[in-house]
Amino acid sequence: MSESIPRTVSRTLEFDNGSAIGISNRWNQGQYCSILTPAGIVGCGIYDIDTAAEFDLAIAICKGTPEVPLVEPEDLYDSLIVNATARARELGIEDGMTGRDAVEILLAASK
Repeated sequence: MSESIPRTVSRTLEFDNGSAIGISNRWNQGQYCSILTPAGIVGCGIYDIDTAAEFDLAIAICKGTPEVPLVEPEDLYDSLIVNATARARELGIEDGMTGRDAVEILLAASK
């Protein structure tokens, strides 16, 4: 069995309220993605809310499924927020909103 090197990709993503960095990481049996803004992150379920909250970070989580995983940062656009830190909630992020809407809130908070 041959091993392959893990893959990481980042790119600039444009939104109404500004630009963010989209990140995708993959390895043999897994992947995760996120969108990084100056105020915080919208990411997939791999991020630990409790640890992020300890550091007062604005983190909002979307959740994929084994059948429909979140692989590329654009996959977060239409995914729904299922959890967020208190800091993210203070900025206006709520469960049930789309990842795109959460990114827009984080970008607006960065201005």
